[in-house]
Amino acid sequence: MHQSPEEAANQSSFDPEKGSSSNLPTAIESGQASNPKPRGKESVYKGLGWLDRLLALWILLAIIIGILIGNYVDGAEAALQKGKFVQVSVPIAVGLLVMMYPILCKVQYETLHLVFQKRAIWIQLGFSILMNWIACAKVEYSVVATSVGVFLGIPLGAAIVTRFAIRALSARWYQDVFLKWIAPWSLIGLLYTILVLFASQGRNVVHQIVSVVRVAAPLIVYFFAIFSFTLFVTHKLGFGYKLAATQSFTAASNNFELAIAIAVATYGPNSDQALATTVGPLVEVPVLLALVYLVKSVARQREWKD
Repeated sequence: MHQSPEEAANQSSFDPEKGSSSNLPTAIESGQASNPKPRGKESVYKGLGWLDRLLALWILLAIIIGILIGNYVDGAEAALQKGKFVQVSVPIAVGLLVMMYPILCKVQYETLHLVFQKRAIWIQLGFSILMNWIACAKVEYSVVATSVGVFLGIPLGAAIVTRFAIRALSARWYQDVFLKWIAPWSLIGLLYTILVLFASQGRNVVHQIVSVVRVAAPLIVYFFAIFSFTLFVTHKLGFGYKLAATQSFTAASNNFELAIAIAVATYGPNSDQALATTVGPLVEVPVLLALVYLVKSVARQREWKD
């Protein structure tokens, strides 16, 4: 799953001050979206918050700490695998729910009915679903439905209730105070989940770590291939620069928080697939930043307008 509901609805949800790598595809739409001329070589990178600029470092630290805990703290593996919630240990389930909740609180549910009245939105959503379906892996839909229903459904329901309840009291406080307060918890939940994943596998991780890191190579190829193919198709179909770029980044990027949640729930926390998904955030930010500069260069050379 590549895009948050808010991005699908608004297609312009990137906030340069808050920054999120899962929101990076919309960075090219903020402010200068309709003008392919870049403000400077470092403008996109500087548009990310400092936490997101160093995201790869935080993830590496979480992996290293997790491996150390699993190998040198007696009883860590058994403790972290206690209790089950939808076939996932409770410590990991807590992390999955925590990292999804802040993201979903940002969605403007109260305006969705207005957004879906526009025919262009349905066309864009249909095309996005098609491109994601072409690129998706073969998985059991019943298992994925259960995983999504729990690890997306619970935080989604909580986010909807939270948004409407607090906004009824003070919309300004919700926007200016509450959202800023919970924003870091998505990253905290992600790092905690990665740490627990590696710690719970203990010594087995040491023997698998090379295989896990090797996942980066096909991931990089995937990002560039899907992005280029989607950009080519949208250009041939006559999409404007803004919509073509949006669809290309939507198809190529990943909501890695949800990807980790589904991988853990579908294949189990001790699976190679669960560990492999942790590599996604390591390569996604630098690769998508490179693609931002690439699409701006292509748009400028071809004088591609909206």
